[in-house]
Order: sequence, then structure tokens, then C-alpha cells
Amino acid sequence: MSIATSHVCIVDYGSGNVRSVYNIFKSFHGEVKLSNDPADIEHATHIVLPGVGAFGSAMTKVKAMPVFDELSRQVLEKKKWFLGICVGMQILADEGFEHGHNSGLGWIGGSVKKLDSQGLKLPHVGWNNFEAKNDQCPLLDGIMPQMDFYYVHSYAFETRDPEHSAAKCAYGSTFTSVVWRDHMFGVQFHPEKSQKAGTKLLENFLAL
Repeated sequence: MSIATSHVCIVDYGSGNVRSVYNIFKSFHGEVKLSNDPADIEHATHIVLPGVGAFGSAMTKVKAMPVFDELSRQVLEKKKWFLGICVGMQILADEGFEHGHNSGLGWIGGSVKKLDSQGLKLPHVGWNNFEAKNDQCPLLDGIMPQMDFYYVHSYAFETRDPEHSAAKCAYGSTFTSVVWRDHMFGVQFHPEKSQKAGTKLLENFLAL
């Protein structure tokens, strides 16, 4: 698929950064909807779930959406291309431990635990790069090691299957910064705040 023929639905579930994600997609692509309308999710070729805040509260908001079942159907049964951003990535896991134990979507096996920063200040805020662990990941096509992305987080995704960790980043210890399973991707950083590198990654996503 080319970028020109893709249709993006950014799921609006009350997360604070949905507008900034919408704006960056809109800056280079016309077919973008910010919506929680089942028809828009069904029409989309690419679905994006942004997120800021804590794992548990994000899960509560997502599962409370009237369109949650439609979202799950389009991603899991119809296998639409899917991208989770920051907490929208984390809730793909089976469980998270921020402010207690909370169940996740379980779409990519793993747990979200407090980042072992080896004494460095948390949250991990600012620019950092990553090392690709799977050079077959189409989301990372053309992303060079020196390209920096913008992070804001204190918790990190530990994948159950190492093959689902497509890229790692170092902040004290190493953590997964990109997850990938089949047609589903997640990024711990904020591509909408990552300038040219972030735009390149989103263009890769829409070209799938």
C-alpha cells in the first residue's frame, strides 16, 4: 500500500496527546480522522492508539469506549495495521504494574514494569536513540542509529517473546522501545514530538 491510499483513524479515548498526533499525520497525509466512531475505525486501513498517563487509567478509558469491541475486531480479526504510542504501546501487554497490578489488552505478550534506570532520574525525559534488534521490522526502515526520538516514561515493556522486541534503548539499563508482532507495532517514544525521525517512522507505518 502507498501512503496516498491509506486511511488513518486515531482513536480518541480522552488521552491528552491525541491532537498532537493528529496534527503530525495531517501535516503530510490528508486521509486522517480523530474519532471513536465505529464507521471510521472500520473504514481505516491504519489505526493509531496514542496515550499519556498511567497504564491502569489508560486501560480503563479504552475498555470503557463504546467502540472497544469494534476496535478489537478490526485489529485482531481484520488485521488492520495498528500503532500504539507510549502508554498506547504499553497497554498492548498482558499486564502492567504502575500504581498496582492492572490487566492489559494482551495483544503482545509481556509485562510493563518500572524502568530500572540504575539511579538515573525518573521519569526518563528527553532525546535518546535506539538500537534495532530486528532489521526486518518495516517500521524502522531507513531509521539510522544516530536518529533521536523523544521519550517521557517511567515504565517499560518487557516482551515475553524476545522476537517481539524490535528495538532497544538505554537509560541506565536497556529497555524495549519498539514492539512488533505481525501487523501490530508499538513505540515507547513520541514520534509526534520527534521531528524528522518521528515523521519518517510514521511514513513507514502508512506505507504498509
